[in-house]
Amino acid sequence: MLVRLMYASRAAANLDNEEVAAILRKSRTTNAREGITGALCMCNNGRLFIQVLEGGRNAVSKRYNRIVGDQRHSDVTLLQFEEIDERRFAGWSMGQVNMARLNPGLILKYSELGNLDPWSVPGEATAALFDEMIATAAIMGQP
Repeated sequence: MLVRLMYASRAAANLDNEEVAAILRKSRTTNAREGITGALCMCNNGRLFIQVLEGGRNAVSKRYNRIVGDQRHSDVTLLQFEEIDERRFAGWSMGQVNMARLNPGLILKYSELGNLDPWSVPGEATAALFDEMIATAAIMGQP
């Protein structure tokens, strides 16, 4: 059974581009082995993360539990968990949102002040934002 999980978290410390690249490399390798696909959005100078994970229920649940226990995260919040018929992120073992290509108006569409704050909007709104990021090619990455 396939599931999709979306969560938000804050980084315990600022991460630079090299640290994020290392996390993505490791995620891509591990995800491919475990049948997990998804995308990562990092913003607010490396302090805010929103991630979507798709795959088998057990694999996704185990990964989320590891993330919750990871000391590099704080305020980990489950935004959405659902059974799915097909993946949205099948092309990426872990895609990354390219914030430079993201139209700021897209974020304003789903928030009061144009700030990406997944704790202040419904999980469905954040999921819709990710769908539009896919449609506008704001997600990049390696399979």
